[in-house]
Amino acid sequence: MTALRPEREDLYGDASYESYGGDPYGGQSFGAASYVEEPYAEKPFAEGQHTEQPSGRASRGGVPDGRASAPYVPPADDETVALRVPDPPPPSISASAASSVTSATGSPQGGRAARRKAAKGRHGRHGGGAAAEAQPEQESPDGRPLSRVEARRQAKARKPGAAVVASRAIGEVFITTGVLMLLFVSYQLWWTNVRAHAAADKEASSLQNDWASGKGAPGTFEPGQGFALLHIPKLDVVVPIAEGVSNKKVLDKGMVGHYSEGALKTAMPDAKTGNFALAGHRNTHGEPFRYINRLSPGDSIVVETQDEYFVYKMTSTLPVTAPSNTSVIAPVPRGSGFTTAGRYITLTTCTPEFTSKYRLIVWGKMVEERPRSKGKPDALVQ
Repeated sequence: MTALRPEREDLYGDASYESYGGDPYGGQSFGAASYVEEPYAEKPFAEGQHTEQPSGRASRGGVPDGRASAPYVPPADDETVALRVPDPPPPSISASAASSVTSATGSPQGGRAARRKAAKGRHGRHGGGAAAEAQPEQESPDGRPLSRVEARRQAKARKPGAAVVASRAIGEVFITTGVLMLLFVSYQLWWTNVRAHAAADKEASSLQNDWASGKGAPGTFEPGQGFALLHIPKLDVVVPIAEGVSNKKVLDKGMVGHYSEGALKTAMPDAKTGNFALAGHRNTHGEPFRYINRLSPGDSIVVETQDEYFVYKMTSTLPVTAPSNTSVIAPVPRGSGFTTAGRYITLTTCTPEFTSKYRLIVWGKMVEERPRSKGKPDALVQ
C-alpha cells in the first residue's frame, strides 16, 4: 500500500503557515513543500516525527530550503475532511424489478408492511410455507392483489356447477356401460367359441378312444352324454352328438343335441323308420350350424356311431319358421316334401344370425348305412 506524505519531519513544529507560501486554505502554493509517493514501510519515521491524525487530515510539516513550492493535493481516498458533492441517489426501480430483486435476494424490498406481506406469502397463515410459495399471488384485472373475499369468490366461481357434475357422471356411466357391453360382446362372439371348441374336441376324442377300446355300446344314453359324431363335409364340420338339447349340458359346450325328451322325442339313426332330429347353435358357443343355410340338395350329411356310418343326402330347407313349430321334427316332417314314413334327418338352428327369433330347418334322407368294418363312406373319403 502506498500513500502521500510530506518529507518534513516535524509536522507541527516551529514552521509557520507562511513557510508554505501562504494560507493553506486560500488556494495559494505551499512554498517549498513537496509530496512524494512512497511506501510507509520503506522510510521509518525519524525521532519526533508524527503520523497521520485520527481525524483523517493529511500530515503537515516544514519544507526543506531550496525546494519549489507545490500545490496542495488532497488525499486520494475518503479520509479527507473537505466538502464534496454527495453521490446521486440510486435510480428507482419498477415494481416488477423490485419483485425480481426480492425473489433473487430472498428479502423483500420495501417497508414493514411489504415485509409482513412477503413473509405471510412465504409461510402462509398457518405455517404452510411450501404450499404458499407454490401458489402465485392472485391479482385483479387492474393489477392489484385480490382481497380474501374476492379470492374466495373467484375460487367458488371456478368450481363446476351441479349440471356440469351431473353431465360428467352421466358420461362416465355411458362410457362404463359401453366398455362392459364391448366386453360382453367379445365374450359371446369369441371366448364362448374358444371354450366350446375345446370342450367339443375333448368329447370327440373321448368318444373315439372309447370306441377304439370297445367301452362304448349302443343303447340308451344319459342326458348330456355323447354317443355319435356328425360330419358335414361341405362345411368342414365334425362335431359330437349328445343326448338332449339342454343349453347348459349340450349346446353351450359346442355339441349338437338330439331331440330325445317328452313331446320332442325323435328316433335314433339306427331305427328302421323315423326322423333323427338335431339342434345346434348358429352363433356363439362353437356355432356348429352357422352355415347350414349354404347346404344344397344332394350335399352329404354323415352320422358316425361306434359300429356304423349313416349317410344322408340333403333334400330341402325351410328358411324361416316359428320356434313353436314342432311339426318340422315329426316322423314325417311337415313342409319337408316327404309324404311317407322313412329314415330322415332334421337340422334346426336359430335365424337370422345373432338372434333367436325364428328357426331355420334343413332336411335330409338316408341313402346309405355302412358298417365301420367296411371303412369310411365315399362322402368322407372325398
